[in-house]
Amino acid sequence: MAAIRPLPAQLVNQIAAGEVIERPASVVKELVENSLDAGARCLGVDLEQGGIKLIRVTDDGGGLGRDDLPLALARHATSKIASLEDLEGVATLGFRGEALPSIASVSRFAITSRRNGEPHGWRLACDGSDHMDPPQPAAQVAGTSVEVRDLFYNVPARRKFLRTERTELGHIDQLLTRFALAQSDLALRLTHNGRVSLELPAADEPLAADRLRRLLGEDFLTHALALDESAVGLRLHGLVASPAFARSQGDMQFFYVNGRLVRDKLVTHAVRQAYRDVLHHSRHPAFLLFLELAPRQVDVNVHPAKHEVRFRESRQVHDFIFRALHRRLAGGQQGTGQDTPAATPDTPAALRAADADAQCAGADAPAGRDAAPRSLPLGVAETRSSYAGGWAGGWGGSGRVYPAQAAAGLVFQQPAPSAEYPAPTQAAAPEQSAETPPLGFAIGQLNGIYVLAETADGLIIVDMHAAHERIGYERLKQAVHAQALVRQPLLMPVSVHVSRAEADLAEAQASLLQRLGLVVGRLGETQLVVRELPALLAAADAEQLLRDVLADLGTHGSSDRIEAAVDGLLATMACHGAVRANRPLTLAEMNALLRDMERTERADQCNHGRPTWTRLTQRELDALFLRGR
Repeated sequence: MAAIRPLPAQLVNQIAAGEVIERPASVVKELVENSLDAGARCLGVDLEQGGIKLIRVTDDGGGLGRDDLPLALARHATSKIASLEDLEGVATLGFRGEALPSIASVSRFAITSRRNGEPHGWRLACDGSDHMDPPQPAAQVAGTSVEVRDLFYNVPARRKFLRTERTELGHIDQLLTRFALAQSDLALRLTHNGRVSLELPAADEPLAADRLRRLLGEDFLTHALALDESAVGLRLHGLVASPAFARSQGDMQFFYVNGRLVRDKLVTHAVRQAYRDVLHHSRHPAFLLFLELAPRQVDVNVHPAKHEVRFRESRQVHDFIFRALHRRLAGGQQGTGQDTPAATPDTPAALRAADADAQCAGADAPAGRDAAPRSLPLGVAETRSSYAGGWAGGWGGSGRVYPAQAAAGLVFQQPAPSAEYPAPTQAAAPEQSAETPPLGFAIGQLNGIYVLAETADGLIIVDMHAAHERIGYERLKQAVHAQALVRQPLLMPVSVHVSRAEADLAEAQASLLQRLGLVVGRLGETQLVVRELPALLAAADAEQLLRDVLADLGTHGSSDRIEAAVDGLLATMACHGAVRANRPLTLAEMNALLRDMERTERADQCNHGRPTWTRLTQRELDALFLRGR
């Protein structure tokens, strides 16, 4: 075996480059972070051949002096930390001092910089070798310009892994979009092969609508729900898209911790958990969220490229994110007291949740067309007068109890209309009536599927099955989870062989497992026995359920597997118990459904992630008929 010897400095830099410099976008990321740390408010990025031939990043930051330039290309030389105390409270985007020497070791590199007040700037160049000329005077405005040419020219193996020019440009464009979303006061210009690809002026305020519209699109803004919550030294703010804007992939998820974009498993789990009841399992939520906390409460030094972080109080952070999002999504598009940048709630385009349609198809399909369609009065005053009669007898006036509900000992009980929206007398004119509620007053039923309601500014269209399904589901959940889960002893206890660590965990968390409805004993060093399960899950696979719960406890410190399984059964019961398509409803029943939707959390989506209602504004209706032109 060869003798141990120190590696040459240049080889050390090239090895480090393999950790932090994956492609041109990685170079742009490191250079832009340096510029932002230097206080830059105006940034220019020039590229050639997707950044493979040239990357030039120019800023108006603080700049560097003559003596600083050689140190900038030395490993582990930085102005951002000086002690362990500084490292534990890093508040800058970069801090290790590895980026510039690593980039310079795999490219033809030059840096030109000038400080405010100095007569001229200084330029330092190197060609990927150990040799470096001293800095030379150069013409330069205040700030810094870094040129990276011929990336990986001296590391052919790495160069072979680069993609096409268009692909590499796409990665850089996405990266700059992420910086622009977090730095609203940053003016940004991107050129590629001499042509302007992206140009953003600085915004006067965070989350400026015009800037977001250019970066994320009009549809995101239309469905965006504003969020701003603080607790226990944490603040979560930004925009979260309603479930109607769910996407087929997670390409519109931006989460920043103290201004740093991260991809964190803990955050991902909290977000998915918050969306669990309103999002189809194959869809992904969209959000732009900023988490602020004390720098000492988060470790940003756990990944070479700083993509991941570690929270000191991870459980607290997880629960805070989950509860904040859960509350915001529960409010939906109406009645939360938080304004959104959207001009209107859901638009007809929001109904494109086709993947979820198949799950409700069976419930929506009528058994037969035995109920003949009937004509309904369309006068608003008459509608409100009919609504004044209140609720009587359940859906269709029959007080019917569905078998699935009866089996669970739960029945949908529709409350009487709230006094919050007192109905006028039959003789009252519409303009003299009480204030119109958020979802308006019913005016009819369309094709036995949709309820039409008139509001002050347009028309509300409600999918009556989907809406009633959500109402029933939320009531079933409240009834079941308001009490401790009823446990049922197993006729034959189930023995489960696990690792010693899992057995120790189950023994230590026995009381928590019991609160979840699982009574588990230990028979030996690596053997557990399940003696009781939640009554609603008596037919479940006890072994797999225990393994899943233990896996969650080991990873996250808690588990929602049992709650999710119970909720799954309740969702099925609610789906089968909801009013079916082609069932005629009276106006009183339609209005009762609308009022229940206004009182119910997460009423914007059914249990499968489909929207329950949409709105056509007066302006949109006028546009359909060319009115006002």
